[in-house]
Amino acid sequence: MAPPPAVVVEADVAAALTEDLGDGDATAALLPDVADSAYLLCKEDAVVCGRAWFDACHRALDPNVHIDWRVAEGDHVRKGTVLATLQGRARSLVSAERASLNFLQTLSGTATVTARYVEAVRGTRAHILDTRKTIPGLRQAQKYAVRVGGGVNHRMGLYDAVMLKENHIRAAGSLGGAVHAARAMHPALPLIVEVETLDQLEEALTVGCDRILIDDFDAATRREAVRITAGRIPLEVSGGVDLDGLRAIAEDGVDCISIGALTKHVRAIDLSLKLGPPPDNAA
Repeated sequence: MAPPPAVVVEADVAAALTEDLGDGDATAALLPDVADSAYLLCKEDAVVCGRAWFDACHRALDPNVHIDWRVAEGDHVRKGTVLATLQGRARSLVSAERASLNFLQTLSGTATVTARYVEAVRGTRAHILDTRKTIPGLRQAQKYAVRVGGGVNHRMGLYDAVMLKENHIRAAGSLGGAVHAARAMHPALPLIVEVETLDQLEEALTVGCDRILIDDFDAATRREAVRITAGRIPLEVSGGVDLDGLRAIAEDGVDCISIGALTKHVRAIDLSLKLGPPPDNAA
């Protein structure tokens, strides 16, 4: 799974280091600037994601740092696993520590929770999608983490798909009018229509679109939507989806389930970077 282009990663890292270092690391300046080593420890079960950002943080401060990864991007690792060892300058290792861990713990958190959702629908036709509910400035990074966890990206922004929701349809005057305007202005873009009733679903099927989003349907109405649609167009479910109820939604026969919590409710993975060699009992 390829990360975003290097220019994106480097820009993310530059912003993070500028925020953290300011005009210099006052504490690291106290240390002798000598060669040293460090190890990266994962303190809970996780899916590893964000190696490119971690590496870029350390290389920005020490281009000669050597990072030896023991795990691959996307690997499922157990608590206590040493993910990598580093050889570099002591000052640079500690100065890059926080920014590098911030990226790795955040993106690994997104990949880990996505993998849980993907596993919950395994064997059904449903794909797990993300949303635009991302940390400002880190959308490409977080959406990459969703892919690493086995999920599928929804639109990247407001520019790469037309998604007609309640407000758009109201402003346009009708669902049909909004669809016709979208097709006329953006014929090459995917067109997704959100519906709130079965009557709107029937209308969306008539006027034509690429996917229909059924928002906050109860179970009985959702199953009726699947029956009415009969596979003619992909159905996406959104709104109020949690891990406990996910399998039942997938088994109703929907094609996509979009979940804002993948990137919005971020719980970072517990990681630490410690100077010195890893302990003998480390995994």
